[in-house]
Amino acid sequence: MTNKIKKIAVLGLGKVGELVATLAKESGFSVTGVDSKAREEMPFSVVIGDVTDSQFLEKLFDKNDAVISCLPYFLNKAVIRIASEKNIHYFDLTEDVPTTVYARKLSQNSECVMAPQCGLAPGFIAIVGSSLARHFTRVRSIELRVGALPQHPKGYLGYAINWSAEGVVNEYLNDCEVISESKIKTVPAMQNLETILINGIKLEAFTTSGGLGTMCETYKGKAHELNYKTMRYPGHMKMMKFFFHELLMKEDRKKAGEILINAKPPVSDDVVYVHASVEGWKDKFGIEEFCRDEFVRAYYPKTIAGKQWRAIAWTTACSIVAVVEMVSKGTLAASGFIKQEEISLEQFLKTKNGSYYGA
Repeated sequence: MTNKIKKIAVLGLGKVGELVATLAKESGFSVTGVDSKAREEMPFSVVIGDVTDSQFLEKLFDKNDAVISCLPYFLNKAVIRIASEKNIHYFDLTEDVPTTVYARKLSQNSECVMAPQCGLAPGFIAIVGSSLARHFTRVRSIELRVGALPQHPKGYLGYAINWSAEGVVNEYLNDCEVISESKIKTVPAMQNLETILINGIKLEAFTTSGGLGTMCETYKGKAHELNYKTMRYPGHMKMMKFFFHELLMKEDRKKAGEILINAKPPVSDDVVYVHASVEGWKDKFGIEEFCRDEFVRAYYPKTIAGKQWRAIAWTTACSIVAVVEMVSKGTLAASGFIKQEEISLEQFLKTKNGSYYGA
């Protein structure tokens, strides 16, 4: 299959999916949005259908060069299978490790691209971290931190569910893969609390699952330490540990998600904090010098295509569509499995959608 992508099917037109489809349309692709129910008038064609219906997806994929899944993670395996069978490129936003493993398996000897984990974390944060690491001859540590938060926090949690409640629950409860003392290890979520200051704002950071994607495999033997943490306002982790462990909500993840979204609904004025740092040694005129490089940003809501979008929505959507652009233009491979950490930050920022991160 050639790189060139002309027609894209976007599955799921929720908080992020609508913007993904809009950005793809703005980038010159022919877009068909797919959802289970009718939506307001949108700047791209919309088909109502059941994404769990294999025959529906097969017919849809026959008419497209690529599919972008913005569906809940548990629906993606079937989409991956059919995309592979129909030989079309596949992109998604999942943090789910089994889904990524499945996509990678089907990418072997494939003529199409399998690119899961193309969102913010995993996704953009891996691109940033690996781009910093490339400037070092030896790496001691790669520390990646992301926080999607309300600008004006209220209450003990200081939080709002501005994206998938199911995703929040999973990242707080699933174990986390890290590199510690040069070995890949698994550690519990909501551990190793630390304090971070960004633009004078005090935040806490703690382990959560999924944010590293495939980076542990990539940096095994290359980094002494590698870890990902979520940033929140101070006190958040303590309250969530009480909620999940003392109140035993970990035993009913679906109910936990329902309680959280009811108690902390989305807010329009959000902010996404990104903090990546790499420590190690650089070659300075033949002498190794120990140093630390950082990438620290705060991203706020933006107006895109005449509509105001939350920071978490555009940072996630721009990331995945930028990767689609790179595949279509030949900047990335035309087939096989794409690791986010193999993507050049410089090339990413040169795309139409990646440029939003620098604006």
